[in-house]
Amino acid sequence: MSEIQAPAQPPLVLNVQYTKDLSFEVPNAPAIYTVLRSAPAVNINLDVQVRKIQEDQTVFEVTLSARAEATMPPATPPNGAAPEKPMVVFIADLAYAGIFTLNNIPENQQEPVLLVECPRLLFPFARNILADVTRDGGFPPVMLGPIDFVGLWQSRRAQAAQAEAPVANA
Repeated sequence: MSEIQAPAQPPLVLNVQYTKDLSFEVPNAPAIYTVLRSAPAVNINLDVQVRKIQEDQTVFEVTLSARAEATMPPATPPNGAAPEKPMVVFIADLAYAGIFTLNNIPENQQEPVLLVECPRLLFPFARNILADVTRDGGFPPVMLGPIDFVGLWQSRRAQAAQAEAPVANA
């Protein structure tokens, strides 16, 4: 008689994904639509946050935050006057999250899964939302390029290690 085995659980399960927060503003509307003649300069900031949902379980909320701030360079002032500040075209803030369950992943291997693999799964959806909201706002869509989540994680670890390192007296 053969023994029936339960199917193995996948090591990473995405239970649900959702828009946690979304904000889009055009602080200089409607004037910006009359003076904007080319695609604005867009500055992107990304961050990944992880929060354990219950202490006794390996269920985590992973949030990928993206902020896109577009500016238009100021007009060149006449007679060498001081240049004006860039005009804000739009600001888009998105927090896109997922609830992930980790199965049989050793605790010392959970950090790279949570800070690299989980945001990698969320990224295409967050990218589409950001592109749609900027396009629907009347601007060229912000299309985020590929993100090196391994590099971001390694950079974050290096910064944390540097912050914890004792300062040597000179």
